Amino acid sequence: MPKSDIKAAAILLNLGSPDSTEVADVRRYLDEFLSDERVLDIAAWRRKLILKLFILPTRPKESAEAYGEVWTDEGSPLIVTSKEQHKLVSDQVEMPVFLGMRYGNPSTHDVIKQIKEEGITDLFIMPLYPHYAMSSYETAVVKTMEEIYEQCPEMRTKLLQPFYKDDDYIQALVDSAMPHMEDDDDLLLFSFHGIPERHVRKSDPSHAHCLVREDCCINPHPCHATCYKHQCLATTQAFLEKSGIPKEKTAISFQSRLLRDPWLGPYTDYELERFGKEGIKKIKVMCPAFVSDCLETIEEIGMQGVEQFTEAGGESLTLVPCMNAHPTWIKFLSGRIEQWHNELSHQDEHAHERTHEHQDSHDHHHDHEHDHAPSA
Repeated sequence: MPKSDIKAAAILLNLGSPDSTEVADVRRYLDEFLSDERVLDIAAWRRKLILKLFILPTRPKESAEAYGEVWTDEGSPLIVTSKEQHKLVSDQVEMPVFLGMRYGNPSTHDVIKQIKEEGITDLFIMPLYPHYAMSSYETAVVKTMEEIYEQCPEMRTKLLQPFYKDDDYIQALVDSAMPHMEDDDDLLLFSFHGIPERHVRKSDPSHAHCLVREDCCINPHPCHATCYKHQCLATTQAFLEKSGIPKEKTAISFQSRLLRDPWLGPYTDYELERFGKEGIKKIKVMCPAFVSDCLETIEEIGMQGVEQFTEAGGESLTLVPCMNAHPTWIKFLSGRIEQWHNELSHQDEHAHERTHEHQDSHDHHHDHEHDHAPSA
């Protein structure tokens, strides 16, 4: 492809949100979200049955009320913050940047359609999930690639890998969180989004390491490349090393479990109750699996979590905001785009040079044959 024909762009991907707090919009969103085979990974008939009989009749109203607690004049906190991130990153890079959601709007389908219409030839896909999980990072990537294969299969792509221990990401996490820490905090709790234990086992290609042995997350293994629990622990360890916070003043838990299957533990709500009963008075809670504040951070931790902790005897629980639009986080994203763009330009220059070398060689060979051609 001639150099002048390359048109590069990046796409930021996140989970998504309902269009409004109306029950019908929330039901539509939950139906799309929970119909995903990588979220509710059971037989299709069973998934549909559970949705229609047990979840969709009641859950949308409950969730709509929860969304109403966090909704702003501009809309869903996740969407508002994602749009802000999108604008800030766009201002710092020399290429188009798009924003897409796995569920809801702006939909991945519509954004890929727009990308195609703008003639993009090379796309940097950036799932805004620090850790690998089949229900977040994987499904966002699969959906995006499906849309690309269907709409513009000739497009070249590059994928941002999970950045759970990337030094620049950890620095952004530290820079955004540390101003909220206080000397008299009794505990810093890292509350990661939970996933079913079976998801961890499914993501282990060996099927013989994750959750099979007690030191599975510590003992080095190739499966750590797709092990959510290992990556969460690695993020926590890297944060502690960079921030200087003593490990003994911290704890790790997992939130947002669904249905009754075993999920990664310990569970955040159980831990908050335990901490309150044990006499711990002042807690800060970070949610490093999320790059933007959303229902799971603002309502589940900042509201429900406060109530759970104080009712059990605690005095103060403070939610540490996610990185949101923090300058170091925006710098991380724009820096990765620029790094890819430079690599792309470098590769294209080499390809351009090889084309010229091949043409020069062909011309020289043709001239050589002409010099030795027999005369008429």
